[in-house]
Amino acid sequence: MERALKRYSPIFILPTFLAFLIGFIIPFAEGLYLSFCKFTTVGNAKWTGIDNYKYVLTDSSFIHSFCFTTAFAVVSIILINVLAFALALLLTRKLKGTNLFRTVFFMPNLIGGIVLGYIWQILINCVLSLVGKPLLALNTTAGYWGMIILMCWQQIGYMMIIYIAGLQNVPDDLIEAARIDGSSTWSTLWRVKIPMVMPSITICVFLTLTNSFKLFDQNLALTAGDPNHLTEMLALNIYNTFYSRAGAQWKGFGQAKAVLFCILVIVLSMIQLRATRSKEVQQ
Repeated sequence: MERALKRYSPIFILPTFLAFLIGFIIPFAEGLYLSFCKFTTVGNAKWTGIDNYKYVLTDSSFIHSFCFTTAFAVVSIILINVLAFALALLLTRKLKGTNLFRTVFFMPNLIGGIVLGYIWQILINCVLSLVGKPLLALNTTAGYWGMIILMCWQQIGYMMIIYIAGLQNVPDDLIEAARIDGSSTWSTLWRVKIPMVMPSITICVFLTLTNSFKLFDQNLALTAGDPNHLTEMLALNIYNTFYSRAGAQWKGFGQAKAVLFCILVIVLSMIQLRATRSKEVQQ
């Protein structure tokens, strides 16, 4: 039986491999090639070498989008994970109505990003008008914090569920032993609970990191990069470069930006995974 499974296993692997090859490997390789070309369609690509990358690395709009996205990612990662972990701690204390609260906090994650963006655009503009401040289309600061609020509102509930699962897997014996040794609640949190839930922290930080850098639909719906592209994040900048400008050169510029964007997210994710996994302890 085991010999037969080894013999026929490639047959079962083949459909998944072909789907991965057709849906990811081939398009990625073709996209990498097109980033060195000037083109309007795939069939008329003309090789231009590293000219596209030279332009991208000196493009002020792309550099600003990178800085804006980085500032957004740092704040949103910290806020989402701290608040989600705090909620998870609260909702694992066997309080009344915890299941209801878990459902309520998780529900925003089920709403599409475009819908959330327009909802929060209306809410934030109403608040700004009441306090006499410029609306989102003319207010860079409000646009920045509006996206952070939107991201937190959408993601905290999802990360909370992951943290709850991690906290529930912490052995009660360890917590009881810490209490017997005279450990305070704060000390138990830092020396027992957090080290034991590091796998959950690794997952949540990875998800919030990649989601923050890849943010597109919420950015498009909430601010659309206004005012004057000052709240334009990397994904939206790439989209506008590729689709909003006429001319073969802009397709190549947009494709080069997309490749650099992909490399950036991969590198940051690998660094984060290595850093947080090194803190994990074996249970």
